[in-house]
Amino acid sequence: MYQNIADFIQNLYKTKEFIPLHEPRFIGNEKKYLEECIDSTFVSSVGKFVDQFEVEFARTVGAKYAVATVNGTAALHVSLVLAGVERGDEVITQSLTFIATANAITYIGAKPIFLDVDLETMGLSSEALKNFLEKHCVISDGRCVNRSTGKTIKACVPMHTFGHPCKIDAIKSICDEWKIVLVEDAAESLGSYYKNKHTGTFGKIAAFSFNGNKIITSGGGGVIVTDDEILAKRAKHITTTAKIPHKWEYVHDMVGFNYRLPNLNAALLVAQLEQLQGFLDNKRELANEYIQFFASNNMQFIKEPQNAKSNYWLNAILLDDLRQRDEFLEYTNSNGVMTRPVWQVMNKLVMFQDCQTDELTNAKYLEDRVVNIPSSVRL
Repeated sequence: MYQNIADFIQNLYKTKEFIPLHEPRFIGNEKKYLEECIDSTFVSSVGKFVDQFEVEFARTVGAKYAVATVNGTAALHVSLVLAGVERGDEVITQSLTFIATANAITYIGAKPIFLDVDLETMGLSSEALKNFLEKHCVISDGRCVNRSTGKTIKACVPMHTFGHPCKIDAIKSICDEWKIVLVEDAAESLGSYYKNKHTGTFGKIAAFSFNGNKIITSGGGGVIVTDDEILAKRAKHITTTAKIPHKWEYVHDMVGFNYRLPNLNAALLVAQLEQLQGFLDNKRELANEYIQFFASNNMQFIKEPQNAKSNYWLNAILLDDLRQRDEFLEYTNSNGVMTRPVWQVMNKLVMFQDCQTDELTNAKYLEDRVVNIPSSVRL
């Protein structure tokens, strides 16, 4: 069975050489714009490509404002700061996620609460969120207070896993009811829609990532999106070291962050964004090939959830158990096809072992069974 899968993937990519999980494609104006940026000498945090990318990205996802950052983790960190999260607060997120989600919460001195995910979306379960709040929390003085700890739950950070949108409208309704700020971790979901609305535009603020393995990339990079003009201006301010604009003076009015995206990287992103729709179409064609193959082999390929249009950033299959998962990983990676397991649930990691959780039934089930398979745009 494993050989059949490896052979099929090699045929899809028309090569017997090593097939990575997700590699970038630079097949448009990347070199042209990079040369233009270099010739301008504006290669750092000021330049036309940063401004152009922010405008075009906001338009792409349907947000009013976008603020570019050095990476997606920085974008999420600042988004949480803008949401009012402070040291000693608590932030609800999902247990099955990339560690950047939990790290960004911890940078502030807040503490994550890890809840279960839906089997269908692999994202934060709205039912788990509702049940946790009803069991452990109370509204007091306009704040959501965790009765178990006495701390304020300031924000909720659902993540759209592998580009599959979670039930974000239900999560937003619950957050609104419980006076919790919704911050979307949309790092993996550029080009994904839930009920015809782009991910990252449901909450007060959201973060996207352009790491080297994302659909579009500048080697790194991230962006904050919001419809709130005041938040957008503050995001720009605190990501550029909180420097007050002046022709020559260095005056800073708060502790800020040097999270600026260089113009050089933005030049790459402008070129990549021009190709986004083609990349998405190509990846959907690949996903359809996988869907047909795995259906004919009685294996479960993870398809886009109901009411969603996924970008199919990283394709994934669900194996029978942990033993089969490990056998599959060993065979494929030893035979030139890169595959990887989904992340460990966050509360297993030593720095998060004392964090509050629920039963995590679905997260633990998926942890033992989900494997990502090659998902690059095919040339």
